[in-house]
Amino acid sequence: MTCAACSARVEKALNKINEVKNANVNLTMEKAIIEIYDGAIEIAELIEVIERAGYKTFEENEKDEQNNEKRQKEIEHLKRLFIISAVLSVPLLSAMFFHMAGIQTILDNGYLQLALATLVQFIIGYRFYKGAYHSLKGGGANMDVLVALGTSAAYFYSLYNLISGVKEYYFEASAVIITLILLGKMLEAIAKGRTSEAIKKLMNLQAKTARVIRDGKELDIPVEQVVVGDIVVVRPGEKIPVDGIVIEGNSSVDESMLTGESIPVDKKEGDEVIGATINKHGTFKFKATKIGRDTVLSQIIKLVEEAQGSKAPIQRLADKVAGIFVPTVIGIAILTFAIWYFVEGDFTNALINAVAVLVIACPCALGLATPTAIMVGTGKGAENGILIKGGEYLERAHQIDTLIFDKTGTITKGEPEVTDIISFNKSKEDILKFAAIAEKASEHPLGQAIVKKGEESGIKLTDPEKFNAIPGHGIFAVIEGKEVYLGNRKLMKDKNINIEDIEDEIVNLESQGKTAMILSINGRVEGIIAVADTVKEHSREAIKQLKSMGIEVYMITGDNERTANAIAREVGIENVIAEVLPEHKAQEVEKLKAQGKKVGMVGDGINDAPALVKADIGFAIGTGTDVAIEAADITLMKGDLRDIVLAIRLSRRTMRTIKQNLFWAFFYNSIGIPLAALGFLNPMIAGAAMAFSSVSVVSNSLRLKRFK
Repeated sequence: MTCAACSARVEKALNKINEVKNANVNLTMEKAIIEIYDGAIEIAELIEVIERAGYKTFEENEKDEQNNEKRQKEIEHLKRLFIISAVLSVPLLSAMFFHMAGIQTILDNGYLQLALATLVQFIIGYRFYKGAYHSLKGGGANMDVLVALGTSAAYFYSLYNLISGVKEYYFEASAVIITLILLGKMLEAIAKGRTSEAIKKLMNLQAKTARVIRDGKELDIPVEQVVVGDIVVVRPGEKIPVDGIVIEGNSSVDESMLTGESIPVDKKEGDEVIGATINKHGTFKFKATKIGRDTVLSQIIKLVEEAQGSKAPIQRLADKVAGIFVPTVIGIAILTFAIWYFVEGDFTNALINAVAVLVIACPCALGLATPTAIMVGTGKGAENGILIKGGEYLERAHQIDTLIFDKTGTITKGEPEVTDIISFNKSKEDILKFAAIAEKASEHPLGQAIVKKGEESGIKLTDPEKFNAIPGHGIFAVIEGKEVYLGNRKLMKDKNINIEDIEDEIVNLESQGKTAMILSINGRVEGIIAVADTVKEHSREAIKQLKSMGIEVYMITGDNERTANAIAREVGIENVIAEVLPEHKAQEVEKLKAQGKKVGMVGDGINDAPALVKADIGFAIGTGTDVAIEAADITLMKGDLRDIVLAIRLSRRTMRTIKQNLFWAFFYNSIGIPLAALGFLNPMIAGAAMAFSSVSVVSNSLRLKRFK
């Protein structure tokens, strides 16, 4: 495909098929993504429709190296054509300048000019005739038709003058137009190659080989040959080739490529390891569970590719224009010729101005305006650990004026931690020791937080002599012959333990959003341990930045109002929706949307999935559950809330770039075509302008690469 008219026509042909739900053709990636009704049509039938429209199809190769090779070959081919064309065109251009200066040279010879121009027109320019033929055969017209028509008119008029003995040639116009358009195509191909660098970077993360155990022997094999169930050996410093479960040994693994977390993660038997992460220290064996396209990295690459191939709603206008662009331009060129010829009576001027109209019109710039920006924008997101599912979501994100945050696991870490130890008679270490030993057999998350704190403090945790969990209240244990109760007010009241003197302490802790657990030994209150789900370190900073961008921030939680308000105060949120059942979160999103707000929802759990779907944009924390990530439109791989700020800023910047591109594409054509029709543009200048309009649009999109 050479321009937007091509992609528009292929898309139109595919969408006419009854069995096709939706077809999306991307000019930049040269791909068609076709959604069909289940089993309704064979691939061969779709290929036939595309070929009837005048285009060839190729099966996409999984190996990115080969795709890069193909693009590189195309660039090299265009470079060769351009150099040959330039060498042949320079004498023609020189002849024109010498002629204008009144200097006689051998280059004035019409037959020499014919020979040079013929090589450029029909050998170098063969690609334009071929493209035009296939386009017209498919029932449409594209950029190749305009170039072939314009240059042929200049060439054959010059040939007619040569045979007639009139020494007025325009061979240099046809040759130079082809040369300049080839230069534009070459620069465009180089720039388009740079738009997909994000995918290349992700591809390069993959390991090339794997060490597997087969028939009792260790073998080094290409990673493509690993099968599910293989036992893979990984040594220190090596990349983990595929996803799997550790079955022997332990190590620490650098997962920063996936999570952005710089601290290596400890791995032991039963833990999951992910392909392309780096083993730091120990040697271990793991069983391969996901290979090839099923690995986490491959899924990320697939997601980025799909996003880059998708369309943003803003592109629809450009697509509509592209569909009627070429026939309209041909009509304007015919009208230009007719007016100049019949009104002015000047055939030469009529032809030159009609040629200028044909070659200045550029459907390419229109076709490249949106997809190049979407490709660079989604690629830039992927580089920063922000996975955007498509152009539609990248566009929608910039419209958000309201963001709802789930509390647990999103604003907070989702892991309770001991925050305060208050002692009344004994030392703090004793309070922690009794509490940790008492909770050792408990499975409650709050109890586990106390045990973890005890272990971190170096306390030797023996087993309690007796243990009994009291659901909804706390626990009872016998430690060193002493009766220990650890729990809430209700537990103390039931056991007739007086807590009136410490009520202020409890209320103070609860007002900070902490859960106060009272410790009594032999019927006497000895201390309080406060446990809280602590706020993520960058939550407050992210929320401050969002508010400075004019976004209204809400927090939604199932917690009671006091705890919810305490957390909200800590991070600077004024709007709190507390005591919401998981299944009602989506209803709260609907309520805000009903007020005319553009709502984004940020969550990490299974219970957030319905709300993520209901929101205009769903942001999933990548450290959360697969269900939430599947339901979301944008996934934050690192779980850092500042990435939401980055995602919205990236969306705003990408949309600004798209609007700039579309403005220049429309402005360029709406100014250039009338100027050419009025006779103010030489065809060669028109050809140069047309060639560089596409390059300017792609180059403007590439400026997004500097986004930070």
